[in-house]
Amino acid sequence: MEIKCLDEFMSQFPVFEYRIISTDRLKFEERVRYICEHECERYHTTWACPPGVGTLEECQRHCQSYSHGLIFSSVSEAQDLMDMEELLSYRGQHEQITNQIGDFMEEQGYEIFILSTESCDICEECTYPDAPCRNPHRMHPCLESQGIVVSEIAEREGMEFNLGGNTVLWFSMILFRS
Repeated sequence: MEIKCLDEFMSQFPVFEYRIISTDRLKFEERVRYICEHECERYHTTWACPPGVGTLEECQRHCQSYSHGLIFSSVSEAQDLMDMEELLSYRGQHEQITNQIGDFMEEQGYEIFILSTESCDICEECTYPDAPCRNPHRMHPCLESQGIVVSEIAEREGMEFNLGGNTVLWFSMILFRS
C-alpha cells in the first residue's frame, strides 16, 4: 500500500526508519501481556494498559480490523540508560511526532488507531476502571499492551531495534484503513 506524499511528509521529522506492513502479519503474544502484568507498575491502572485495553483476542480483532500499519521509530540519546526518569523525559518528542503523523494520516482520509510508547499520562488521575476514558482520541495504548512483539516486527522488516551505546529507539504504529 502506498500513502500519497508519505516520504515527503515523514522527511520533516527525525524519524529514524518506517515501514508499512499488513496487519495480517502481526503476531499477538500472551507472553508480552505477562510481562506487562508482572513487571510494569502501570498494569491495571489505566485504560491504555492491560487489562483496560481488553483481552488479547479483543486487541487482535481490533488491530486486524485495520488493513495496514505504519510502524516507525525515532532515536534519543541518554546519559544513563538505567535512569528511567531520564529515558521517559525523551518520550515526549516521539509522542509529538506520532500525533503529527496521525493527524496527517487522518487528513489523507484514513481512519486510524495509534499505538505508541505510552501507558497514557494525559490526565493527572486516570478514570480506570470506574468511568470511561476522558480522552479516548488522545490516549494511545502502547504497542506491547496489545500483545505485539515489536522486536519481531523490526527484525522481519529489516529495521534496527538496538543501536547500542546510550541510544534509545522509540516505536509507534499507526494502524489505518480507507
